[in-house]
Amino acid sequence: MSGTLPRFPTMPALLSSLSHGINPPTLPSMPSMPSMPRGVKLPRAVAMPTVSQAHRRMLQDCCSVLDHQTPGGLCGCCWALRPRYKRLVDNIFPEDPEDGLVKANMEKLTFFALSAPEKLDRIAAYLSERLTRELNRHRYGYVCIAMEALEQLLLACHCQSINLLVESFLRTLRLLLEADKPHLHILATNSFVKFANIEEDTPSYHRSYDFFVSRFSQMCHSQHEDADTRSEIRVSGIRGLQGVVRKTVDDELQVNIWEPRHMEQIVPALLVNLQQHTHPDSESPAEQTEVCFRELFGRAAYGHINNAIRPVLMHLDSHSLWEGRSFAVRCFQIIMYSIQSQHSHLVIQQLLGHLDANSRSPASVRAGIVEVLSEAAVIEATGSVGPAVLEVFNTLLRQLRQSVDYQLTGYYDNTGKHKTTSMEEKTLQDAVIKTIGSFANTLPVYQRSEVMLFIMGKIPVPGIYPALGSPNAGFEGSRMIQVMLLKSLLQVSERYESSNLLMALPSSFLEPLLSFTLMEDPEIRLLVLSILTSLIDRRHNAARLHAASVVFDVSVLELKDSCSRQDVLFMRKHAQRLYRHVYLACKEESSGRGHYQALFTLLVVLSVELANEEVVVDLIRLVLALQELALSNQESLSVFNRCGVHGVCAAFLSLLSQLGPPLHLHVTQVIDSRHRDAPHLLPQHVLCDEPSLPEGDLKVDDTLLFVQSKMCEALSGSSYSSHAERINTPYTPQLTDEDRLSKRKSVGDIVSLQMDMDAQYCPDTQQKPQMEQITFETLKNAIEDRGGVEEEERRKRREVVERFQTAPFEEIAAHCGAKASSLQSKLDQVFELIIRPPPSPSGHSPPRSTPLYEMKFPDLCVY
Repeated sequence: MSGTLPRFPTMPALLSSLSHGINPPTLPSMPSMPSMPRGVKLPRAVAMPTVSQAHRRMLQDCCSVLDHQTPGGLCGCCWALRPRYKRLVDNIFPEDPEDGLVKANMEKLTFFALSAPEKLDRIAAYLSERLTRELNRHRYGYVCIAMEALEQLLLACHCQSINLLVESFLRTLRLLLEADKPHLHILATNSFVKFANIEEDTPSYHRSYDFFVSRFSQMCHSQHEDADTRSEIRVSGIRGLQGVVRKTVDDELQVNIWEPRHMEQIVPALLVNLQQHTHPDSESPAEQTEVCFRELFGRAAYGHINNAIRPVLMHLDSHSLWEGRSFAVRCFQIIMYSIQSQHSHLVIQQLLGHLDANSRSPASVRAGIVEVLSEAAVIEATGSVGPAVLEVFNTLLRQLRQSVDYQLTGYYDNTGKHKTTSMEEKTLQDAVIKTIGSFANTLPVYQRSEVMLFIMGKIPVPGIYPALGSPNAGFEGSRMIQVMLLKSLLQVSERYESSNLLMALPSSFLEPLLSFTLMEDPEIRLLVLSILTSLIDRRHNAARLHAASVVFDVSVLELKDSCSRQDVLFMRKHAQRLYRHVYLACKEESSGRGHYQALFTLLVVLSVELANEEVVVDLIRLVLALQELALSNQESLSVFNRCGVHGVCAAFLSLLSQLGPPLHLHVTQVIDSRHRDAPHLLPQHVLCDEPSLPEGDLKVDDTLLFVQSKMCEALSGSSYSSHAERINTPYTPQLTDEDRLSKRKSVGDIVSLQMDMDAQYCPDTQQKPQMEQITFETLKNAIEDRGGVEEEERRKRREVVERFQTAPFEEIAAHCGAKASSLQSKLDQVFELIIRPPPSPSGHSPPRSTPLYEMKFPDLCVY
């Protein structure tokens, strides 16, 4: 009959099967009893006849054989002699497995297990044995019933003896997972998940989950032919891994699931399914993987982050997933949102180290890692990127320099075998610059200031900082590095907000930055102007100044009531330097439309953010000087340059007249005249896509110019009257040593150097110091005479060396002693002047006290 166990031979058949010559033991005659129904027990009062020891052993052996026999037939009498826990276990199995677990008998078994917990190990072992037998006979219905019974016992037995039950339970799960039936794998996984949700009171030191980690990871890679079955197996494997993590991660005495050997199996298994995001269903492998992935990293402690991140990086490398970027970005977005916020910088450090390790990889791979870094920095906005903030930016800047070298050489390795293109390297450079800005935005203000100083120190400045990058890069390599680092600096400065410009723009940062306005490269000069504007513009008015124009509504600007004390101190310290570089920037022949727009924006930001009466007058003087510069014939400026400077002056004075100074009448008259007679002097006609320029040389009538005297007269009766007279003093920039950075400057341009000569004093009269005009002939004669002076110095050095090599020691000592005595006499004179007592009012000098350095102390008092 299907569903019943095989019948064992009866007792007479066993005895008759003994070999010849062996007499069976004579058993005492026992009354025949009918077969007892299931559940009926023998009365305790029945007394067994006395039998010999050998007979008792034979009876026990026979009963042990019949332990697995279902009650009924001729052996019903032996079933009643079996242990009670076995009878209770047997009673939970129905005749037909489709009927399911016998609930009433299962309740009896559960009550017995709770009443006698010391029998749990025997109950579990017998259930496991029964399940193994049914599994070998392919009776999967009874297998499911046995697993259900084990699950109910696990859920009911919350006591210290649960460990006795768990070992048999896990051994049973191993059997099911080793089978080749997918539905058994799913059954075992569901049972393990229920077990993982049980909170145990006592730990188990010898329990191992290595098999389950390996088997569940293998299920996550299932390649079953049927798509639905494959999806179910993968989901079961993911839920199994989630159960393993949940069971082991919170208990330090359990197996360490964070070891590399476990993480190298779990993480790739999850990433494979996370990559196949095709079904929006919540039961799809991708959705289940994301839940498990978040839980895994959410439970990771400080010391486990590196072991968990390393397999992720290895998986992305081995499957070339950096180049696609979308999956890598999504993967690390899940990680950054899942881990504890105080551990975010560890992920950043792992990515930076991986970026360094892939410095010889293709540009697409490096760009993918950098883009992931950028997205991770946006999420990690807790105010710090770890203890080594500058090391983060140092790594990114190093990648910029390497990319420049690769772009110049055309290869991204030293052997010259792997080619790269300029387009790929530029894409990488843009990604690095964007990432630098993303990192800087997560930092507090004081750290951003340090980062800007750090980046400025990396920019190669001729004569100040050494050139960076490859020695073979040359001038073009240094120029490219300058451009890249200035773009990085612009990214940091765009969102930098500081109420104190003295701290935001210290001299150590401002001086090298302004020195770049003297460079020939127009792109570098434009970047410097943008950086200056972004640092000074604290109210973001630069974004509202779309284009320079004489028709501008100042109501769109965010104005300030008064200038703070810190701003006044900043302008007193750095104003002349700023004016000077604005003036020199207008003298550059290579300036274009963008430069003049940037100069106009910088002037407006200065007048809005930092202007008081004194600064406004200085800005007017600067604009008048720029107007004179555009009219001068000494400068080799093109017609476009001259018209551009005139346009910037007109646009700025038009806007400034609306901010407070009473210049509106005169400025409006000049602008109207230009509209009629010279529209090419207005910004909207010259700073456009198709500028309208006059043919031939530029000629400007006096009526088209802003007049210094009229502006001074307009300011006389206002709050600017105390500074109005300064307008009559033309602005003249002071030339400094920074001019050596401009490559157009040469020795022949320096025509007015003066040198103070030593004054000659006579006993009677004092002569004025003579001023000698240094000319080309004087410099030539000085260079020619220098040879004789150097020869005389070399001769004196040889005499000193020979004296110390050949002269006797006494002579050398006497020579040095004479110098020492001369020095001592000078010191005595100085001490005499210092410690001389003041004169007495009575006219008598007080007795002179012995100086401390002349006192004679006893030997015992001198160390």
